[in-house]
Amino acid sequence: MKEVLLAENSGFCFGVKQAIEKTEEQIKIKEKGGISGNIYTCGPLIHNRLVTDDLAARGVGIINSVVEASQGDVIIVRSHGERRNFFEEAQSAGITVVDATCPFVKKIQMLAEKAFEAGKQILIVGDREHPEVKGINGWCESSALIVNSPEEAEAVSGENIFLVCQTTIKKELLDEITDVLCRNGVEFEVNNTICGATTLRQKSCRRLSEECDAMVVIGGKESSNTRKLYQIAKKVCKNAYFIEKIEDLPLHQIQKYNKIGVAAGASTPECVIKEVIATMSEHITEMNEMNMMDLMDDIEKSLRLPRIGETVNGKVHQVTDKEIIVNMGCKKDGVIPKEEVTLEGDQKLTDLFKEGDEIQAKVIKTDDGDGVILLSKKKLEVNAHWNEITEALENKTTINVKVVKQVNGGVIAAYKEVTGFIPLSQLSDKYVENAEEFIGQELAVRVTRVDQKRGRAVFSHKVILAEEKQQKIEEVWNSLHVDDIVEGKVMRFTDYGAFVDLGGIDGLLHISEISWGKLKHPQEVLKIGDIVKVKILSMNAEKGKISLGLKQTMPEPWSVIEENYQVGQVVTGKVVQIKEYGAFIELEPGLDGLVHISEVAHKRVNDIAEELTIGQTVEAKILEIDTERKRISLSIKQTVEAPVAEEAVEEAVEEAMAEE
Repeated sequence: MKEVLLAENSGFCFGVKQAIEKTEEQIKIKEKGGISGNIYTCGPLIHNRLVTDDLAARGVGIINSVVEASQGDVIIVRSHGERRNFFEEAQSAGITVVDATCPFVKKIQMLAEKAFEAGKQILIVGDREHPEVKGINGWCESSALIVNSPEEAEAVSGENIFLVCQTTIKKELLDEITDVLCRNGVEFEVNNTICGATTLRQKSCRRLSEECDAMVVIGGKESSNTRKLYQIAKKVCKNAYFIEKIEDLPLHQIQKYNKIGVAAGASTPECVIKEVIATMSEHITEMNEMNMMDLMDDIEKSLRLPRIGETVNGKVHQVTDKEIIVNMGCKKDGVIPKEEVTLEGDQKLTDLFKEGDEIQAKVIKTDDGDGVILLSKKKLEVNAHWNEITEALENKTTINVKVVKQVNGGVIAAYKEVTGFIPLSQLSDKYVENAEEFIGQELAVRVTRVDQKRGRAVFSHKVILAEEKQQKIEEVWNSLHVDDIVEGKVMRFTDYGAFVDLGGIDGLLHISEISWGKLKHPQEVLKIGDIVKVKILSMNAEKGKISLGLKQTMPEPWSVIEENYQVGQVVTGKVVQIKEYGAFIELEPGLDGLVHISEVAHKRVNDIAEELTIGQTVEAKILEIDTERKRISLSIKQTVEAPVAEEAVEEAVEEAMAEE
């Protein structure tokens, strides 16, 4: 019998789980209004696109350095950790840092920092391009020696060397490198900082690989620890497969193996592991059932008796009011009970059949306890329904079935008098863990397999849903054209734009195409669920990509400048930029005017920042509009009365007193 086994210590490690939990906590704080800025992770939080894509859809962006964030933002340090200067730079920029560094990695950083301050040369065993190694190096002023092979270790010399290693490397690599250092007379202190969880995961993977005919390793292609698991599995078990998601699972290849092992990297979500195991188990259940049927067929063949469900021909040997005895030409006679013949009114069996008649029936039991084979005439009527199912298979047409009960690995569905099997993976175009909700439903299905002799049919509802979805996508795609103005719904954000659902197809609204003004993030203008009208800028049918524009649905401010603004007009705007020579006022997105320092106030202004602040709303008078150079000159001081000079006040008082 076939079976699927999961390696111990598979899935999220402590450090990754902590990083996910801290990120979820920040998302909740943001939703409650506790964070004014954006939430970012410095680099992908974990090496799994399913997780990072989900976080992106919930507003968590990805940056590569502190300078990409702004004051008020929150940066989550992933489990790989960061260099010491990273935290200092963030603090000086007014950015909140949530440190999700794995405790094991944090310990290595502290060891490296303390040893470096003591004057020791730090040596890191690991991949110099790995974020964890870069972070550790940043705690000893990037002065560490980094080696990742015995060959690289040959170049290491000197004394007072303090050795630490990347948490995910294999113990064998550390041993090989320390052997080289010892052989070359290098004086060093070893700190085995390989994560215990990593070691356990690798050992579990190796043990299971030794037991199984095939191994499936699940995880992100960029994950270092998952790649190492695959290397271990491949070394021990020649039939090893590396997959990232359920769609990568090679069912047609692994179905020939009896014992299949599953291992998962530290960045692999539990739901992905469950889905892979459920899909394989379901497939194996189906294969086991088929193998059992084949075994039964072989036994029956050896006895040269007809099988259950087989249609047989014979001669009537005897007829009574209760049954018909049929000679089928084998060592057992067949019996058709009265209940298995369709009789009308007061008809009797003797009215319809007599000795010597040729008769056809279907086998319903190979041994009724008295050594005879039970036959049925009624069951032959079901053959017509089987013919309809077979025809649907050949012509790839759709039939309707009713789900009647749940079984291991799927459900049983009835088409008239015929029942068939729908695997869990074929019930929906989404992952189904429990099929109870489908009981009693009528589903349109496609027939994928028919074996009438065994009374077996397999249906798929997922195929119908996929075709309907594809048809809908094609209809939507064909209805769209470049330069069309269409309505869509904002579904998710990335740092570079927003994805808009156009009725089954997502289009990308790049951040540069959202507003005529400058944006740091799409959320400054849009929010999830917004219904917007956008213009189709380009379409690539081969790649299935559509580029959209929102600002194109509104006139470019300079194209209608004469309609909306005139010289002498007093306008209201927001201070967006301050220079030594003046301040830029945003009148509307994409339209700024300059207030020269001499036009800020009636008094002499030496430092414009003493008079104006970024974000301040001001009134200004338009002095000049230069459409060719796209420049607007403004004056704030001309919107207010000039203060009366002190000398003029004194003269006015004296004149008044003289007149009296």
